Amino acid sequence: MIHEPWELGGIRLPNRAVLAPLAGIGNWFIRMQARRHGAGLAVSEMVSSFGIKYEDKRTLREFLRIHPDEHPVSIQLFGHDPEVMTVAAEKAREAGADLIDINMGCPVKKVVKTGAGASLLEDPDKAVALARGAIQGSGLPVTVKLRSGLVPGDRRGLDLARRLVEDAGVAGIALHPRHASQQHQGKPDYELARELVETLPAPVMLTGGLSTAVKAQAAYEQTGASAVLIARGSLGNPWIFEQLLGLRDLDPSVEEVVDELGWVIDRAEEHFGVERAGRWLRKAYPWYGERLALPKRLNHRLCMSATSADARELLDTFRCSGILPALSYA
Repeated sequence: MIHEPWELGGIRLPNRAVLAPLAGIGNWFIRMQARRHGAGLAVSEMVSSFGIKYEDKRTLREFLRIHPDEHPVSIQLFGHDPEVMTVAAEKAREAGADLIDINMGCPVKKVVKTGAGASLLEDPDKAVALARGAIQGSGLPVTVKLRSGLVPGDRRGLDLARRLVEDAGVAGIALHPRHASQQHQGKPDYELARELVETLPAPVMLTGGLSTAVKAQAAYEQTGASAVLIARGSLGNPWIFEQLLGLRDLDPSVEEVVDELGWVIDRAEEHFGVERAGRWLRKAYPWYGERLALPKRLNHRLCMSATSADARELLDTFRCSGILPALSYA
C-alpha cells in the first residue's frame, strides 16, 4: 500500500508517495509543500553538476538550497562528466542532501545535446561511470531516473537500469515508461515497467501519466512498483498526496486553494525576493486558476499580475466580491 513505510538505500521513508523532480519548479518550497501534504520524499529540480563544481552563485544559492524541515530530500543532478559528477555529488551532500538522483531521462534538446539526460541511453558505459562517481563523491544512496528508451520499441532503458544496479550499485531506479521521443505525450507502457519491477534486484519507482490519485493508485497496483513519483499532477494540487495516502477523499475547498496559493506567494518571495518572485509566480498562477475554475477573463487577470502584491489584491477582490465562494470545480 502507498501509505506503508519502506526503505530506499537504507533510508527509511514514511510512505511511497514521492514528489518527482520538476525542472524549473522543484525548489525547496515546492518540495516543502509536497511534504506538508504528506509526500514521504521530495526530489529537487534538475541541478547542473557543472554549475555546482564551478560554484555558480545562482546554482549554489537557489538550486542547492535545502530547508531544515524538508528531510529526507533528494537532489537531482545532471551532466555528462563522471569527474564533475563526483565533485557535484560531494557538494550536494555537504549542502544537506540525503539522497542523490541522476537524471538520465530528460528528453529536452538543450540537455540531450550536451550528452546528458536521455542521451546517456546511447552510452551505457558513461552512464555507469556517472553513477559510480556520484556514489563515490557523496557516500549517499544514489538513484537514477530513466526513460524506457529513445524511440518506439526501444528497451535500452531497461538494459541500462540493470547495469546501473549491478555494475554501479545504485539504490533504485525511477522509470518513466515512455520513450524520449514521446516527451510527455501518449500512454505510458506500465507493462514494461512491471517487467522491470519483476526482474530488477532493486526498488523501481514509477513516474509518468500519474495525473490523479486514482491513476497513480491504479498504476502502482498494475506495476508492483515500490513507489510512485507524482510530477505534473501535483502542480497546484498538493492535495493529491493526501488523497493517495487515504487522508482525504474530497477535493480541496475554494478557501483551501486560495490559502495554499497565498502560502506559495509568501515562500516565493522568501526564496527569490519580491521582484523575481513576481516573475516566477506567473508560471504558478495558472495551476491554481485551474483548480479554482476561474472564468477565462479572471484567470487571465491573475496570470498577468505584474507583482505578487497585485495577485494578492486580486484574490482579495475575488473574495470580497463573493466570486470565489460561488466557484466550483471538478
